Parts: sequence; structure tokens; C-alpha cells
Amino acid sequence: MTDRHVIDTEAEYLDAVAQIFNGHGPVAVDAERASGYRYSQRAYLIQVFRRGAGVFLFDPPAIGRFDVLNEAIRDEEWIIHAASQDLACLREVGLDPTRVFDTELAGRLLGLHRVGLGAVVEELLGIHLAKEHSAADWSTRPLPETWLEYAALDVELLVDVRDKLDEMLVESGKEQIAREEFEATRMRQPKASRQDPWRRLSGLHGVRGARNLAVARELWTARDALARERDVAPGRLVPDASLVAVVKAQPRSSAALAALRDFKGRASRTDLSVWWNAVERGLTTDDPPPLRPAASDVLPPARAWSERNPEADARLKAARTSLTLVAESLSIPLENVLTPETLRRVAWTPPEPLSVEAVGDALRELGARAWQIEATVQTIVDAFVEGDQKASELQKSES
Repeated sequence: MTDRHVIDTEAEYLDAVAQIFNGHGPVAVDAERASGYRYSQRAYLIQVFRRGAGVFLFDPPAIGRFDVLNEAIRDEEWIIHAASQDLACLREVGLDPTRVFDTELAGRLLGLHRVGLGAVVEELLGIHLAKEHSAADWSTRPLPETWLEYAALDVELLVDVRDKLDEMLVESGKEQIAREEFEATRMRQPKASRQDPWRRLSGLHGVRGARNLAVARELWTARDALARERDVAPGRLVPDASLVAVVKAQPRSSAALAALRDFKGRASRTDLSVWWNAVERGLTTDDPPPLRPAASDVLPPARAWSERNPEADARLKAARTSLTLVAESLSIPLENVLTPETLRRVAWTPPEPLSVEAVGDALRELGARAWQIEATVQTIVDAFVEGDQKASELQKSES
């Protein structure tokens, strides 16, 4: 096993940048986070490989900004596996590509049954990659040698994988489709912050009453603030189930809260005053939350459509069936042919009058790529007509 070294000084960093710049061909890039351990989604290790240069393992907390490296490679093609997962943390430190080849996405478009990096490497290169450290706490210092070897192999083989996938894309006539998808991934904007994020507490559906919801809100907010301050994943301080248990138990004193058996977690007792103050704020607030979340543009779950909008339900079901055949003919997963959310939105509120041009415009407005529109628009229009007819016939039979 090669002795891997983590670059954590400016001198080593600048020397590595020079070597990478003098390499040739595309640049493989990967990042390791500490999801589930830390509050932030920052990168705790960044790996880079380029032919003629080799593998470089960088320590982002020690180095800080990577603008010099970005300037050296920004106009090259960056190979990233599942780029949508890594681009945010790379951009946070100044790494922002102008061209991307996403090996996971390429595998999906080619209809590979498994698209995890280990599976793709094994299928295309015949090399088995152990993936036992994928969920490790990469904020650990020093990083174990076995972890570094794992991280290095994630990029060391990526250029060879890219070359194989590119050949397959050309042979299957999907090269342009892939380019459009890669660019869409690169340009995708971060999701807007969720309204009332505390409502995502697991188990909150069992909580009744505005006052109890207020306690839940204050407990979630206190945990989030403490987790952010300490850069610890919120659930590692106190899990959701413990917060909901407090809400349901309705303790009336700090001592009662401390005695609650279901209130668990590393910070449940060490920071008892934080949780009790949150409970008191919830119990005494003059601004309890509404029982239901504020209206938003979130569509109801598809299982409720048959009652809430039977016409849309019929359109959606007909379109799903027809698009499944399109996906099979292209050997591309249905969700990559057209995202479920895009189809749901067009089915819920189709353009009027219904036409290929109008539906195409609606799909484009929702972010569908040119190839997706070309592959699906006529099928969607035909399915919507069929769905409307079925809904109309059902209404007549019931009246």
C-alpha cells in the first residue's frame, strides 16, 4: 500500500498546484465530508488526481482557500462522481469548475444497474474497491492510513473510468444527452431554505396542539443553535425521538425533564438548562405556531391526488405508464428521463390549451433539458388527453 500524505501547509500546497498544472488531461476531484458527525457540510479532505502529476490529498481546514488551485485547473474538465453531492463544499473553499464529467450520472444514462463508485470501477475496470470508510468521520485528525488509501483510490481510478464511460456514451449515441445533464448539474442552484424546518422533526405528526408545537419548535431551534455553535450533527446531541418525547411528556420543571427516561443523547443532561429554557419559552410564548404549515407551492403527496384532484391523478398515472416505456426504450432510468417533480407539476396544472408547444414550454420553465423535452413531450400530451378522458368517464359513471 502506498504511503499517503496529507498536504496541510502553504508551501506543500503551492508545490502540489504546480505539479497538477503541469500534468495533462482532465482532473479527477473528490471531497470527503463528515455528514452525520458535524453540523456543517464542509469538506474535510479534498483529493485531486491528474495524469502526469499523481494523487494529492489536501486538508481544507488547514489550507483554507483553494483559489490558486482553482485558477490552475478551472478550464480543464473536472471528473467528479455524483457531482451534485460535492460541488457545494468544493465551491465553499473556492473550487468551481467550468466543465464537469459526472461518472455516476454517466452510469445512470447508460443504464448501469449499480452506479456507486465501487460498483462502476468493478464493472468497468475489474478492480474491487473497498468502501468501508465512506461514512467515516473525516474531521478526525490525524486521518488513519487506511482511510487515506481509500480516499486516494477514489480519484486515482476516476480518469480511467471516465474514459470507459465516454466511449460507451459515444457508442450508445448518448454523448450529447450526457453533456446537457453534466452542465445542468454544474449550474443547478442550491435549494431554498425550508420554511419552518422544525416541522421535519421525526415523530412530530403525533404531537397535537399549538402549545405543544411551540415547545417542539423551541427545542428544535435550541438544538440547531447548539449544534451550529459546536459543529456537531444535531442528532448526535439529542435525537429527534428524545425531543418529541419531551413534548409529549410535558415536564413542568427542570428536575422532571432530567428524570425523563426517554430524553437521551450526549447533551441531554450536560446542557439541561438549554433544553429546559427552550421548554419554558414554548410554554409561555405569545406567538405559538399555526397547527398547519403556511401555504406553499409544495404539491400534496401523489397518494392524495385521487381525492383532491382526480383529473390530475388520472393524467399523472397515464403519463407515468407511458414514460416508463420511453425510459425502457432509451435504457435510461425514468427519473433521469424526467424528474418526478417536473412531471407532477405539469400534471397538476397543465397548460391550457393543451398542446405539444405549451407542454414543452412548461417543461422548459421547470428546468427540463432539450433532450428530455424532445423525448417526452408528445408522450406526455397524449397521456394527458387519455387521462382527462378517463377522469371524465369516471365522473359520468358516478353521477
